[in-house]
Amino acid sequence: MNKKIDKKTVKKGLLPYLFIVIFILVILYMFNFLNHTTNVLTYNQFMDNLSNGKVEEFTLTPRDRAQTYEVTGRLTEYAETESFYAVLPKSDNVIEKITDLSEKHKIDFTTKADPESSTFLMVLADLLPIVILLVLAFYFLNKQMAGNKSSMDFGKSKARLSDNKNKVLFKDVAGLKEEKEEVRELIDFLKNPKKFQKLGARIPKGVLLMGPPGTGKTLLARAVAGEANVPFYFISGSDFVELFVGVGASRVRDMFQQAKRNAPCLIFIDEIDAVGRQRGTGLGGGHDEREQTLNQLLTEMDGFGENAGIIIIAATNRPDVLDPALLRPGRFDRQVTVSLPDIKGREEILAVHAKNKKLGKDVTLKNLAKRTPGFSGADLENLLNEAALLAVRRDKDEISMHEVDEATDRVLMGPAKVSHKYSEKDRKLVAYHEAGHAVIGLKLANASDVQKVTIIPRGSAGGYNMMVPSEEKLCSTKTDLLEQVTGLLGGRVSEEVVFKEITTGAENDFSKATKIVRAMVTEYGMSDLGPMQLEQQEGAAFLGRDYNKTRNFSETVAHEIDEEMRKIINECYVNAKKIIKENRKLLNLIAETLLEYETLTKEQIDYLVENGVMPDEDKNNLESMSLTSLRAIAKEKNIKNYTKMNKAEIIDELDKLDK
Repeated sequence: MNKKIDKKTVKKGLLPYLFIVIFILVILYMFNFLNHTTNVLTYNQFMDNLSNGKVEEFTLTPRDRAQTYEVTGRLTEYAETESFYAVLPKSDNVIEKITDLSEKHKIDFTTKADPESSTFLMVLADLLPIVILLVLAFYFLNKQMAGNKSSMDFGKSKARLSDNKNKVLFKDVAGLKEEKEEVRELIDFLKNPKKFQKLGARIPKGVLLMGPPGTGKTLLARAVAGEANVPFYFISGSDFVELFVGVGASRVRDMFQQAKRNAPCLIFIDEIDAVGRQRGTGLGGGHDEREQTLNQLLTEMDGFGENAGIIIIAATNRPDVLDPALLRPGRFDRQVTVSLPDIKGREEILAVHAKNKKLGKDVTLKNLAKRTPGFSGADLENLLNEAALLAVRRDKDEISMHEVDEATDRVLMGPAKVSHKYSEKDRKLVAYHEAGHAVIGLKLANASDVQKVTIIPRGSAGGYNMMVPSEEKLCSTKTDLLEQVTGLLGGRVSEEVVFKEITTGAENDFSKATKIVRAMVTEYGMSDLGPMQLEQQEGAAFLGRDYNKTRNFSETVAHEIDEEMRKIINECYVNAKKIIKENRKLLNLIAETLLEYETLTKEQIDYLVENGVMPDEDKNNLESMSLTSLRAIAKEKNIKNYTKMNKAEIIDELDKLDK
């Protein structure tokens, strides 16, 4: 099969060059034809030239119908591009004269047969142009039909049948233990449907996988198909919708017809919200193409027809916009929420993606799982891939913890801006700002653990604090939320206490703190306004569901909400200022150490808090050395402008020298 495909590919590749060669030959022929001169001679002129021996060569062609001879040839005085043409009367005397004169002057001449004497040649001459025109017309018509083949079958389903080359099994899906148990019944039914029919059980017709992007919904559906070993059709919700009205409904019908011929089978519809949105939610409540497609899908799933042996699995991260008729029993009977993995799930996912990667001894998947709360499966895979790319870039034989740290920062904040220059004053401001966050995190019992602090700019931030919860909780208490807000305000408080000045660096902190406090007041009932939900995320599906909020309060209550928010934030600000002032020495210690090392890990911070100094530097590990030590080494190596370089730039220059 591959050889045939290769031959076709070669032929297609040679066709353009063949056409180019033919075109060039035609141009050359036309060029020679246009530059050629043909002189018409009379009978007497030809005979005079023949008598005088001026004819170099000629060809004699009889024309029986016209009773003439056509003569073409060249005279001795002609140029290379010249020839003559003459018409002679057909008689024996003419032939005798021509023969005698040719023998006398030793002139070679050729006699051709009359082309009109051959019936085949006459018919061929008459029919050949017509045949050529018909062949060309058929060729171009065939090409046109082939080009528009897709437009002729636009009503056909675009669902593709999986080839099972890269089969996914449940062992390849980590961190989704409960979710796999929910869909395992589908596999048992597809393998042994009589066991269910014996007890009168009806297997769900549809399973809806809901959850944030990257949590493994598509992977779970592929695993169900791989375990069941049945035909697996997959299609995106957007593949149903087209410009022409009725095309989507036609494709739905065709998809189910194909599935019935291969039952039992699975149909996987990814991003079903593209076609399954609520009906009648447009400005005019119109009956558009998407609604017709949805109506057909509803009918095929649970209408008058019978779809025995066909199970539909759909995935979406927006279940809130789906039509209620799609979610009722009989259609999507079972709804499985695929959530972000917990610490155990993250460790299992990391183990799956780390199989083909060479990790160093200092990389522990359990510790890495602790440092990545909120990461989806796709984020974790991307994290390890970024670490591997960094290790290759640095010509290392294995992935160390330094590459994992850098990859984590890249995923969260983007690449480090090592070329970004800012003054010592700005560096000091950023150092105290981040140290303020760290001090609050260290001193509040329910605050998140400080995993990493850096003043190397990334993205739009001049530095950042990586803080993760000490333990993952299902619910947050009021104390947890208040201490989170206090920690977010620690940077601004530190600026005010140390420099008696405030900067714009706390913009993102204020945005996060305000959202938490507003949710406490209007959604969680954690204020003096009482246990009331004053706001909730609602609205029209196509008119800004996330833009508008349902507000069940008057203008007076709105003023009270503002007052409560201001009261909570001010209390947290006062508490943060108190903690910063009481721990000024610790603040100075962390800030000054940040100016030296630029980045501090959790282990270094813990050692610094306990001993007041950093642990001894590892001379074999440049990343663990201070900026001062690195500049001393750079001075010994005669690196130019080392005083203007930051830590990452000096390490890069030293690595270049080693290579």
